[in-house]
Amino acid sequence: MILAEGVSEPREIDLLWREMFGRGEESLPPCRLMDAVGLDTVADIEENYVRERGLDGQLTVDWVRERFVSVGKVGRKAEGLGGLYPPDPSTEDVNEKKKEEGEGPLLYLLDVGLGANTPDIEKVSTAGRILKFQPGTTGMLPVPIITGQSLPDGVDVSQTTGRIFWTNMGQSTSTHDGSVHSATALDGQNICTLLPAGTVHTPKQLVVDDTTQHVYFCDREGMSVHRVRFDGTGHEVLVQTGALDNTAHRRDMTRWCVGIALDRKNGHVYWTQKGPSKGGQGQIFRAGLDVPAGQTADSRNDVELVLEGLPEPIDLEFDEEDGMLYWTDRGEHPWGCSLNRIKVVVGGKVVVKSREILARHFNEPIGLKLDRKGRKVYVADLGGSVYWVDLQNGEKKVVWRDEGCYTGVALVSAGERE
Repeated sequence: MILAEGVSEPREIDLLWREMFGRGEESLPPCRLMDAVGLDTVADIEENYVRERGLDGQLTVDWVRERFVSVGKVGRKAEGLGGLYPPDPSTEDVNEKKKEEGEGPLLYLLDVGLGANTPDIEKVSTAGRILKFQPGTTGMLPVPIITGQSLPDGVDVSQTTGRIFWTNMGQSTSTHDGSVHSATALDGQNICTLLPAGTVHTPKQLVVDDTTQHVYFCDREGMSVHRVRFDGTGHEVLVQTGALDNTAHRRDMTRWCVGIALDRKNGHVYWTQKGPSKGGQGQIFRAGLDVPAGQTADSRNDVELVLEGLPEPIDLEFDEEDGMLYWTDRGEHPWGCSLNRIKVVVGGKVVVKSREILARHFNEPIGLKLDRKGRKVYVADLGGSVYWVDLQNGEKKVVWRDEGCYTGVALVSAGERE
């Protein structure tokens, strides 16, 4: 009846079922179970109850038969037609699903060091870690490959060099001692410093461009967008949103740059300016990948405002193949603590009406990374959880949870590791 009247939908019902009753992954929630049994069988069983109890079957048995059974949509046995759920990989049985997940991406997670897994608060400034983790692999837990970092925040992987790159905010967010580093992705060895402590203020999210071998990142309290070559040379400030010697500018959180993404096809760099915490003043901007000739980082005239009035946007990811911009928002519920996306068409035009919340109810989400092969987005939050979110239906699943405090996430897909 709930489905027939449009009050809810299968995914939401199943999510509530798991949240309320805490059943394990092996136990199917009601809508998944009905698809597994077969909606034709479900209708036959329910018809007996309707007859025995003298109930009205219009919004139950009759609706199921008319809407699904009559057109062959009876669930898993429908051979591609689906049932309550569409015919996608999420309808496969649990064992097959786990098998596929075991062949999924290799994740790199940044634990900033502020969680309860750092019992001595005096040591949080050097408790940051980078962990390697493959969700769905039986018995595999996140393995630290780099430790002793000073508030690490952004991370990405270079597929061409086999190295991971990350930012450290420094001993605290009030000190001007941020840095950028790289290491061998396989084991975290051969650590190199691209920008030593103090070169930048508070470097945040980061993205690599394998084509030009550059690292792009935002400096929050530094109110700027930067890039530097993989070897640490050619450091440039691309955008400057405020003056470091201006106290009013430094205190203005609407100038703070945090998340970053690249649209190489259209030649744009996107970044977020988050605004005050839960303040509803967040913005997303973009500009060309290079400072226009004759202009400077603080005077360039190609900066465009993409979106404004956001709860508190953090990290960004751009899908060049589908022309979709994704971002996390750690602002207030219900619009904040969410994963969002918006369409960008050929030529760079943003389709404002296409904006949607793909998933929500995270615990202060920060980093995100797109897995095109798996058709998922991975999201890390400060509450100690790592999730994947289905690109098609927004289904959200916890793939790891502990007492850490996760900021950045990067991945290497199965195909890229071969």
